[in-house]
Amino acid sequence: MIQSESDILTVEEAAELLKIPRSSVYKLAQEGKIPARKVGRHWRFHRATLLKWIAGELNRNVNSNIGE
Repeated sequence: MIQSESDILTVEEAAELLKIPRSSVYKLAQEGKIPARKVGRHWRFHRATLLKWIAGELNRNVNSNIGE
């Protein structure tokens, strides 16, 4: 369960927000199909960007280095 309204989400929080399994979030992030950023060994997601992506307002095939 998402405990806070942080702008930056973990894999677990992104999975809960999108209502999909964590394994799907990992796969989508690794394939560059979901807006994500890898910080060291950890994936991080921007809440507002994910919501725009799921609403179809962002290109469905995004680069995992969005914002660089």
